[in-house]
Amino acid sequence: MLTKPRSAPRASNTSMYAPNKRRRLSPLMIIGISVPLLLAMIGVGVVVVLPYINSHAAAAVPNPNCTLIVPANALSAQGLATPYQLVAPDAAANGPCNEANPNQGAFVQGTIFDPATNTFSIYSPLVIDKGTQPAVVPTAPKLPANAVVGLWFGFNGTNLTLQGAQGNTLRNARCVNGLNQSVFGQFAYCAAGRFFQVVNQAIAAGKVTIPALGMAKDGMPCMTSRDFGLVDMDQSDNVQTQYLANANGQTAQVTTANQAQLANAITLGNPSDNALLTKFVDPALGCTPWMAPDLANPGSMALSMALDEIQANALQGAPMALVPLGDPMTLNNANPSMQKTTMYRRGVDQTPATAANASTKTYCMNLLNIGAPRIQKDMTMTINATSPAPAVANSLFTFLVSRFNMAFGNGGLNCTGLLNVANPAAVTLDGNGVAITGTITLAGATTGTGTGTGTTTTQAATGSANITLDPNAGNAALSLKVSYPNHNNAPVVVSIVDSATAKTLFSQQINTDNNGQAALDSAINGLQGLTAIPNTWVYNVADPNMNNTVVGTGNVVSNGTTGAATLAAAPAAPAAGTTPVAGTTPAAGTTPVAGTTPVAAPTTVTSPAPPASAGQVTPANAPYNKVSKKKHHMW
Repeated sequence: MLTKPRSAPRASNTSMYAPNKRRRLSPLMIIGISVPLLLAMIGVGVVVVLPYINSHAAAAVPNPNCTLIVPANALSAQGLATPYQLVAPDAAANGPCNEANPNQGAFVQGTIFDPATNTFSIYSPLVIDKGTQPAVVPTAPKLPANAVVGLWFGFNGTNLTLQGAQGNTLRNARCVNGLNQSVFGQFAYCAAGRFFQVVNQAIAAGKVTIPALGMAKDGMPCMTSRDFGLVDMDQSDNVQTQYLANANGQTAQVTTANQAQLANAITLGNPSDNALLTKFVDPALGCTPWMAPDLANPGSMALSMALDEIQANALQGAPMALVPLGDPMTLNNANPSMQKTTMYRRGVDQTPATAANASTKTYCMNLLNIGAPRIQKDMTMTINATSPAPAVANSLFTFLVSRFNMAFGNGGLNCTGLLNVANPAAVTLDGNGVAITGTITLAGATTGTGTGTGTTTTQAATGSANITLDPNAGNAALSLKVSYPNHNNAPVVVSIVDSATAKTLFSQQINTDNNGQAALDSAINGLQGLTAIPNTWVYNVADPNMNNTVVGTGNVVSNGTTGAATLAAAPAAPAAGTTPVAGTTPAAGTTPVAGTTPVAAPTTVTSPAPPASAGQVTPANAPYNKVSKKKHHMW
């Protein structure tokens, strides 16, 4: 869809694009606390929540809204080599836009698909200030015949608006900047829809080889850009592109030749969720990202947002994190928009948004039940890993905890309000405002209507089981139904357990549909010699995304060779000395029923002392360390 260039935002009390509002702000700014009190609190190492606030931009603050001029024939080899031009449409009132300013830089990433060889390559076009020349003129790439090119954009400010060099430039390149005058903010794309369509057709035909995710050091699959252990309030935004900048602010592509020619140049980067995954989380967990040849730098490989999304679309297990309606980049005048969310998803290879698959509440539940436990589980590996932003957090672990806190809080997706639970993530700041410890507090499987007081309940799954025994054949026909609200397209494990012998008679993982429903017709084998169904059988449903916590259980009521069970939520633990209901969590000192998983009591894990590398700038994070902390997060 063609989006028109947007004029300078007008001040408005209702528009999310009002110039006096900054959507992505610092995790280190505290609401309602005076500066002396804040300093005193930080000085004693108090644990604080990291809220989102709006602030009036001071005159010294760089202009947060910039325009990027897209060259003609942007999808051609010559168009890729033609520098994009950054400019401020409201420079007289709010100041200029400069690519070398780490708070204003725009970045472009191109991914090319060769339909003849079914392979990929990368080329990142250069961005310069309008009216200037590049430090080194880019060389046009040699594209394969019938190449399919997609372009993706990232921005370090607040709102980036695309403008065509000619009247038909954006239309010809199929550029999407948002919905009408409501831009996405830090993200845009050109020809992404066609790119993914062609690639997905080749994948369906078995022509494209997608690298396996591999197993992480924590014993779980390596993460993708759609893993709830990685995503935040606005997933799949920005790109991994970097540029060089000389002392005059002129820029060049990052190539071996340019680095030799511009020996004293600094590296500019675009903090992104994909860079967080591929440059920090993957190395910490022993995982390897998918890369492709860099056409601008022969002999080298490059990362790509498009490759990340293709791999995630193919290999991410359920539940898959998809852009929710509450994502701030898809809001239209501060209101959820199904159309704008679908437009954003189209640019990152995701299915169109529907009420069933774009629920922010469901997204929040998955952050709580899957994301927070994964961050906690990986602490021993991430606590000693390089922080993406040493000025914000002293390790990868404390950075991830800070980021989760903001996404989950009422300044992010407002998961605390939607689920009526406490934020499970908190950090302790030092005197410089750097997060030095992180705390994840888990309370088992929390319902969407939980109290948030630390008590533990389980999300209720309902349903039924009908069993018909055939004594002559030594098996039983089994018909199961499950309804698991707010867990659409998610895995569940259904099982039949004999509580008298602690033997699992049947167990199988199935997936719910778009409405959280699942059904299964199967058989229980190995029942030779059994003439009637015993009343000791139990029908259980467990959630593998919550460490196989039992979320529904029902006793099988026998009527000779037939039996039936009705699921109910797994009740809380009984008091000491009482007899637990089959399939539920027993109290301390009692014996759990075979085949069930006790619901975890609230647990708190706090990071140990900071690593020796705390706060250090490394080659991995140097391009991002100077980015303004006026965003709600840096990735």
